[in-house]
Amino acid sequence: MHMADALVSPAVGGAFWAVAAGTIAYCSARVRKDLDDRKVPLMGVLGAFVFAVQMINFTIPATGSSGHLGGGLLLAILLGPSAAYLTIASVLMVQALFFADGGLLALGCNIFNLGVFPAFIAYPLIYKKLVGCEPRQTRMVTAAIIAAVVALQFGSLGVVLQTVASGVSALPFKAFLLLMQPIHLGIGVVEGVVTALVVSFIYQARPEILESVLKERPLGNMPTKSLLVAFLVATVLIGGVLSWFASENPDGLEWSIAKLTGSEELPETTAKRHTELANIQEKTAILPDYALPAVNDHDEGATRTATSKRVGTSLSGIVGGTITLVICTLIGVLLRKRTSAQQVK
Repeated sequence: MHMADALVSPAVGGAFWAVAAGTIAYCSARVRKDLDDRKVPLMGVLGAFVFAVQMINFTIPATGSSGHLGGGLLLAILLGPSAAYLTIASVLMVQALFFADGGLLALGCNIFNLGVFPAFIAYPLIYKKLVGCEPRQTRMVTAAIIAAVVALQFGSLGVVLQTVASGVSALPFKAFLLLMQPIHLGIGVVEGVVTALVVSFIYQARPEILESVLKERPLGNMPTKSLLVAFLVATVLIGGVLSWFASENPDGLEWSIAKLTGSEELPETTAKRHTELANIQEKTAILPDYALPAVNDHDEGATRTATSKRVGTSLSGIVGGTITLVICTLIGVLLRKRTSAQQVK
């Protein structure tokens, strides 16, 4: 559901950049006030984990389409809404800058769709309400599935509205909506099931983490080392190995566009702002499309062996996960240090 710049006008893209920046500032203030020191490493590890799982596209049966997890709801359940938003924003910035996944102009839209809806709508208004004051595993599983579906439905609706409001493409609102919502319903169900499985694992291993977020209280002295190691190992396995087997079918957005236009790709725009940002992205992307660069830059059709493809994919998973881990951890550390400095004063 990562939007490309070809779908977004400078006005809409700029507006959502401003919204994303304002929300980041708000969340930073909340995290600076509320984040437990013991959740800082968890924030980094979970950011890397979400980066890795987003690399795996799974096939939606009988559609010819695929989807990938967003991870925003899972982050909100384990970190709280504000820390989750900062983490998913970091994941999306790493993807856009270093892997050319999602446009730079569309980055604000992507952060809004994949961050705001799960963290500030699905989590507090659905998940928390269904779980209640006394969390139980059955309630958590049910709540996770329902909240994930709702978050994906809102996110896909956001893509449609932002695209139509931009007026850059010729995608008709009604037809685009009728394709995007059902396909993302299927993706949302899968995300909900996976989120429920991870939540169940956490509930069995460290239920205090889930309770601390729900009740907005510190973790205390509860050991988290084994949990951090488990997520790190999962990140390496998913990003480094399981990503080899990602579906090659177009994702829900690409599939919807193809159904309407006959092509998964929209015509490249020559607008000045789009071109400038595309040039920046070309320079910052170290592994574009999660693959090794072609040997000959002028030969876009250069073939890569299966081995080189896997090497590029694994390298992208490890490098991207590491960058995300460092950025998310650094954000938590800097915000906590600033809080400590203010308290000393």
